[in-house]
Parts: sequence; C-alpha cells; structure tokens
Amino acid sequence: MKPLQGKVAVVAGATRGSGRGIAVALGEAGATVYCTGRSVRGSLSDMNRAETIEETADRVTASGGTGIPVRVDHSVEEEVKALFERVRREQSGRLDILVNDVWGGDPLSEWNTSFWEHSLDNGLLMQRRAVHSHMITCYYGAPLMIERRQGLIIEITDGTDYRYRGNLYYSLAKISVIHLAQAMAAELKPYNVTALALTPGFLRSEAMLDHFGVTEDNWREAGQIDPHFLMSETPAYIGRAVAALASDPEVALKSGQALSTWALSDEYGFTDRDGSRPHWGNYAAEQGF
Repeated sequence: MKPLQGKVAVVAGATRGSGRGIAVALGEAGATVYCTGRSVRGSLSDMNRAETIEETADRVTASGGTGIPVRVDHSVEEEVKALFERVRREQSGRLDILVNDVWGGDPLSEWNTSFWEHSLDNGLLMQRRAVHSHMITCYYGAPLMIERRQGLIIEITDGTDYRYRGNLYYSLAKISVIHLAQAMAAELKPYNVTALALTPGFLRSEAMLDHFGVTEDNWREAGQIDPHFLMSETPAYIGRAVAALASDPEVALKSGQALSTWALSDEYGFTDRDGSRPHWGNYAAEQGF
C-alpha cells in the first residue's frame, strides 16, 4: 500500500541523518519528495561529510517514491523562495508535507562551556542555521498549503519540552523550533494546516556511527564506550514516524504539539529498521535523565 501516493513533500535538510530517513520513508509511502540541502556531488558543504542530496533522492526513488534533489541553503532567502516557486510550477501548486530538518550546529556547539565563554559567532550562526532557516522555509512554504487549505508542517527538534539541554545556544535552537511549531499551529488553524514538532531519541546517524568508529552492522560494540548508545535508533525510525503522521487523517488533532518517535511508535505501531521499537522516553526515565 502507498498511503502517500500523489502527495508532494519537501524535506529541508535531507542530506543525511533524520532528514534522509524521513525522505526515504516518505518515498516508501509513495510520495514525491524534494530533497534539499547544501551538499551535492562535486560540492560538499562546510560540514565536510560525504553524503549528498542526490544520494538521498536516489534512495527515495528506489524505495518506491520520486526523489528530486535541489541544492538549497535554507538560510538564504532567495534560494528558499526559488525552491517553492519551482515546487509550485512543477506540482501545480501542490505541497502536502514540509519537514524542517536543517541543523548544521554540531561543529558549532561547544559543550561544557558557559555561554559567555562560548564563541558568540558560533552561537549566533547556530541560530541562523537551525532557527532562522526554518522560519524562512515556512514563510515561503506555508502559502502553498494555505491556498489549498491543507498540509502538514513538521519541525524536527531535540526533546519535547523547554528544559535546558546542556548548552545555551543549542537549547535555544532546539526549543525555538518547538515554539515555532506551536505558534504556526495557532495561526494556520483557520486554514486547516497542521504544524507540530517531532524529536528522535538517541539518533544513530551516519555521523554518530563515525564518532564511535562503528557501522550499522556492528553498532552495538559502541555500547562499550557509551551504554546509552544501546538504546539508539536509526533515521528510519523518525522517518516512519513522519510517514505515519502524514498518513493519519486525524493528524490535525496533534497540531501544536511536541511529539516523539517512541510515543508515536506506541500509537501507530511502526518499528525501527530491525523490527525493534526503541523507547528513549522510558529509558531516560529509568536513568533519571
């Protein structure tokens, strides 16, 4: 079954990690997915990672959808505007799903450093990449949904509440997009457009696998370094969460909420790629996080 057959999605920040997992899962459900990001073949971003949006788009198509790679720096207004003009032109004005997963803050986060000792330039750039880019993207994407009086906007974040996350600039970025979803939900409600935030648990991304020196085949070995990693989840898990939300005819009831992969797995019954159902919420409670 292809519950999203005929639907059009934009996944901003689809190069790797959650964004790639989300794009592929939407493709599995039959959607046409515009996969955006800064890294393309022959020209990588300053993240200096090998993954590209073309690879993501190829995986979307291989999974059963239609993947369309578009190089976009979502902090540059003109590029974002051009993206949605292209979507409007190519899809007859249709946009059903918009996922904001742009981040780019890992190399900018200085952990165990007080905000007044942290690089201010890095802290401000983090907001530009991870908050301002989301605002710009929604500004140009939401009108396509408003015109058709339907659509789903998902803000990818870290956590479901407003608690401090160990670094002022990181916390500000992650909490800001939760409130962005909440505020957009209020203003979009009259137009039947849903906005919500979604967090993964401990994400077993490509970068995290590299950090621990493991692969997806032997990832459990990293538990010897960090036992919490044994409760990690692949990007496919959050991808399936997004696909489940996008396929739910009652998703509007969740508008304005901050949701999690583990709670949605409980509700919708999807699993991670290996058939497991990691529950970071229960684990964190047991560990006293």
